[in-house]
Amino acid sequence: MPLVTIDAGPNRSAAVLRAIADGVHDALVAAIGIPPGDRFQIIGTRGTGELIFDPTYLGIERHDVVFIRITLVAGRTDERKKALYRRIVANLEEKAGVRREDVVITLTENSPVDWSVGNGVASLVD
Repeated sequence: MPLVTIDAGPNRSAAVLRAIADGVHDALVAAIGIPPGDRFQIIGTRGTGELIFDPTYLGIERHDVVFIRITLVAGRTDERKKALYRRIVANLEEKAGVRREDVVITLTENSPVDWSVGNGVASLVD
């Protein structure tokens, strides 16, 4: 059960933000096998000057960065994580017109007991 947070600059329309969100979700389903109905996303835009990034870090030329943070239960192999990154950037390029150079993705892993998605219980273990 991933929780996805997406932050983009102020020039992204609601339709583009939805396409970004759909592209990330579709990649999670295809690359790491989450169920299609397991969708929890926080999507927002930031004002001018609220997204700070190095435009050439590691030799990648960035213009209009989209930050994607994914929190999920640990257990995926490095290869599946790399496949997820590739699928996300391919989807965002195709579905939302986002340059692959402008996509920054981080994964944060935790354990099943770290999740409560309602009723005040550890949803993945109770």
